[in-house]
Amino acid sequence: MIVNSSIFLLFLSLFISSATANTQISISPKTLNRSGDSVVIKWSGIDTPSNLDWLGIYSPPNSPHNHFIGYKFLNASSTWQSGSGSISLPLTNLRSNYTFRIFRWTRSEIDSKHLDHDQNPLPGTKHLLAESDQVTFGSGTPEQIHLAFEDGVDRMRVMFVAGDGEERFVRYGERKERLGDSVLARGVRYEREDMCDAPANTTLGWRDPGWVFDAVMENLNGGVRYYYQVGSDSKGWSEIHSFIARDVSSEETIAFMFGDMGCATPYTTFIRTQDESITTVKWILRDIEALGDKPALVSHIGDISYARGYSWVWDEFFSQIEPIASRVPYHVCIGNHEYDFPTQPWKPDWAAWTYGNDGGGECGVPYSMRFNMPGNSSEPTGMKAPPTRNLYYSYDVGSVHFVYISTETNFLTGGRQYEFIKRDLESVNREETPFVVVQGHRPMYTTSNEVRDAMIRQKMVENLEPLFVENNVTLALWGHVHRYERFCPIRNNTCGKQWRGSPVHLVIGMAGQDWQPIWQPRPNHPGLPIFPQPEQSMYRTGEFGYTRLVANKEKLTVSFVGNHDGEVHDTVEMLASGEVISGSKDDTVKTVPASATLVGKPESNVSWYVKGAGLMVLGVLLGFIIGFFTQGKKVSSSDNRWIPVKNEET
Repeated sequence: MIVNSSIFLLFLSLFISSATANTQISISPKTLNRSGDSVVIKWSGIDTPSNLDWLGIYSPPNSPHNHFIGYKFLNASSTWQSGSGSISLPLTNLRSNYTFRIFRWTRSEIDSKHLDHDQNPLPGTKHLLAESDQVTFGSGTPEQIHLAFEDGVDRMRVMFVAGDGEERFVRYGERKERLGDSVLARGVRYEREDMCDAPANTTLGWRDPGWVFDAVMENLNGGVRYYYQVGSDSKGWSEIHSFIARDVSSEETIAFMFGDMGCATPYTTFIRTQDESITTVKWILRDIEALGDKPALVSHIGDISYARGYSWVWDEFFSQIEPIASRVPYHVCIGNHEYDFPTQPWKPDWAAWTYGNDGGGECGVPYSMRFNMPGNSSEPTGMKAPPTRNLYYSYDVGSVHFVYISTETNFLTGGRQYEFIKRDLESVNREETPFVVVQGHRPMYTTSNEVRDAMIRQKMVENLEPLFVENNVTLALWGHVHRYERFCPIRNNTCGKQWRGSPVHLVIGMAGQDWQPIWQPRPNHPGLPIFPQPEQSMYRTGEFGYTRLVANKEKLTVSFVGNHDGEVHDTVEMLASGEVISGSKDDTVKTVPASATLVGKPESNVSWYVKGAGLMVLGVLLGFIIGFFTQGKKVSSSDNRWIPVKNEET
């Protein structure tokens, strides 16, 4: 037995040594201009190639072998079995150089204790075959540009990231060729020591986040297009972007709203990333471009990047949303994956099971530093980390008053957030803004089987719902559950006839994250999703997508756009009188071209079909199939990607 083992080890050693001696790796180009540019990695001379041979992606270049930011198996190349191949990778500027390493990994070395977030084995780094030269980003121009409203209605905030703290500016104006106004941007940064827990405060999860710059453009004329760029003469300027200044008296309000989007990466990393977010961004960008000179905004209500302590994922996220966020204000509220940590200050006994370590040790720091929302809400972390910001705030756009709240910090009666919500709702001028939209992360209502959050939902109904009811909130939007679900006008779990006194609730956490719970079972058939739906749930689906809000003084319309086709699959209309116009559970909305629900349509373009018995049976079958499959974990494949079945559930 000892002899056989020795022979095997000798064979393995010769196998690895032979591959190492012959393997060559090259990259082209060696200098990239900006994030999104691609590098081509070529290799040759791998003897007896294996489908476990893999390419590690490293930044900075001196990172230990097991501190890659991501990896791809060489079998992603169609010619890998010849021992040669190539992979093209778009890279994000992390303000340090990249290098690439090829490793041999054998099945006997798979370590069942060395796993990623989805419990898949991480590749081994024992046998290095080759390492590339370095790839650098030649331009130091700022990136990750994003806009936000400011407290002043004639202002617009712009934020961006650069590699150093030298002075940067924003120059802007109404003419692209004449950016006559200029403002100095304030630069800040955060450190590894500011993080609260692993992996965010470890050498594995931490990468230098660069400097985050923040400036406010002032004295803007409402409804006018402004052009701007960020940077400096010494370090270089960004390309010129543009936006439409906020017009509080606008006859029309347009918003694109969703939660739980995350981002995609061109490689596999330690955590699950969200491939569907690419499609969400694509369709929203299409809609924004179709608006021309009409202003709009984005609301992303929690679970923003899903970095969970791996700091470079924030860079990937901001690079992905820049085409949107550099054109329209991008507003956020905090979710569990930005904040939750074991020693967070507010963790009542009834929520001990709910609030865990979903933030990966970030304790809200990247979220607080990389965004700057209106207002000045903050809560101490109780640790060295700076206070958590961007918790609750509000603003007006046209006929809508938007309110953002935090479900991760104290929202109970008597607390600071509760008092803010109470004062804010009581002070709304309903002549100017007849509609009020409240947004938070964890839902007050859902028919998904989110048992862990049951006590939070109960406390929200007890503490927050009376404020919503008394102040005639029109619409409440929630994320956290990675599905779309629309409820009737509801109060104390009972349907009302108007939104006045019974707000319409929507769960809109379907923008990217692909883990989905089953629908909540009922006692009479505990092994199946709920069919028929509870009477409070008017429409629900496991489809990815986003919602589009369009409002004037008479009507607010919300449409759900599905990612699989970019078309509208559900619509609800709320009139200023209080009336709610939508389908019942016995109706299904006809698929409507997305252009039909864009602005400028005086009447609804939604047609309602009476559902036949055959469609009901089909819906039950589809719902059962999806309810079964979406319980599964993400599974390993040749490129470690898994996307659940994408079908509507009636």
